[in-house]
Amino acid sequence: MMRCAAPSLRVCVIGVGNPDRGDDGAGPEVARRLAGRLPDGVRVLVRGGDMTLLSDDVAGIDALVCVDAAAPRGVPGRVSRIDSTETGLEALALQASPASSHAFGLAESLALADALGLAPRTTIVYALEGACFDPGAPLTPAVAAAVETVVERVIEEVERLRRAPSTEVPDA
Repeated sequence: MMRCAAPSLRVCVIGVGNPDRGDDGAGPEVARRLAGRLPDGVRVLVRGGDMTLLSDDVAGIDALVCVDAAAPRGVPGRVSRIDSTETGLEALALQASPASSHAFGLAESLALADALGLAPRTTIVYALEGACFDPGAPLTPAVAAAVETVVERVIEEVERLRRAPSTEVPDA
């Protein structure tokens, strides 16, 4: 038997948020720290609070990894991972929506991409619970500490997503 590797999946990482609004800058900070640390061909984007362009960003990709700040719930820096292959995209949107710090945010944009037939097969959201979203504020210490953890988890996630399963082909 000869083993042939399938092509790698097309993966995009998006850091969502505004770096000038305290912990809302967690997603863009993760994206900044990923520069040069992901395999060639993996797109890394930063998007502000307006997520209406997400459908364009995800068109033609197989997997999306998003990093976004979540609304305060009592544990700043807590990281939640939501995987559409485990929950379904609709459930992912429902889980992410109450935690989002944006009006028309990530969840709504993912639902729109799904309705348009543009949603990737796999969407994973890392939500970092924030504490302060004041204009001009830096990341709080708890969120700043969680950022590097999320960077490492995203690198591992992208490697896992791009690892194509081998296909066995009979010898000729």
